[in-house]
Amino acid sequence: MARKQPTSQSLCRIATASLRRTARATVLAAALTWPPARVSAESPAWPDTSLTRLQALALIQSLNAEILGSRSATLSLEKWCRDHKLAIEPKIVARVIPGAVRAPAAEQLERLEVSSAGEVKYRRVQLECGGQVLSVADNWYVPGRLSAETNLLLETTGTPFGTAVRALKPYRQTLAVKLLWLPLPDGWELGSSVAPPAPSTGSLAIPDALFEHRAVLYTRDHKPFSEVHEVYQRQILAFPPPRP
Repeated sequence: MARKQPTSQSLCRIATASLRRTARATVLAAALTWPPARVSAESPAWPDTSLTRLQALALIQSLNAEILGSRSATLSLEKWCRDHKLAIEPKIVARVIPGAVRAPAAEQLERLEVSSAGEVKYRRVQLECGGQVLSVADNWYVPGRLSAETNLLLETTGTPFGTAVRALKPYRQTLAVKLLWLPLPDGWELGSSVAPPAPSTGSLAIPDALFEHRAVLYTRDHKPFSEVHEVYQRQILAFPPPRP
């Protein structure tokens, strides 16, 4: 017996049903994938013990010393990111914070050897590696002492300042360093008077800000062109604590 051919109406119903199934699948897929996945900025939990507190202090001071002895905080952070496997690609990216405005103080103008605030631009960024915010930096710089290409990079891209000015072969003069978090209490090493924190079953509460630097950047010809205030963040410890 000859098979009955579908009518135009049945074909239309089939096509409509197929489109509805496709639409439902698309909506479901969008629901499962939105918002886009990104690397968590939260550090792995560190147990709250005397040992891990001592390890945290040693690591913070290691990075602190590395930056103090470096010509570029960006390069130091990139090395830290690579050595501690914070990202598959250990590359520092600057996320510019829009709308941030901070006029330079009179003493900053003096340090930068300029006569007015109009000669200075301000840039506030988060320096990230693999989605981890390692530093929040305020930067007052003198665009007149930079090339047109460098100024364009700073104004239109997420290039870190240290990367953008690398051709100047700059060096840093540190103005101030401050530890914002001391994992161990003052005098812990005396033992008899102040004991280290007792071991606990909880996680170590690491604050957002760990230490800060203030520095002036100079060209190889010893001309100041930038002043920075950098606050280093808890994500520098975004890896499991070292094994004892």
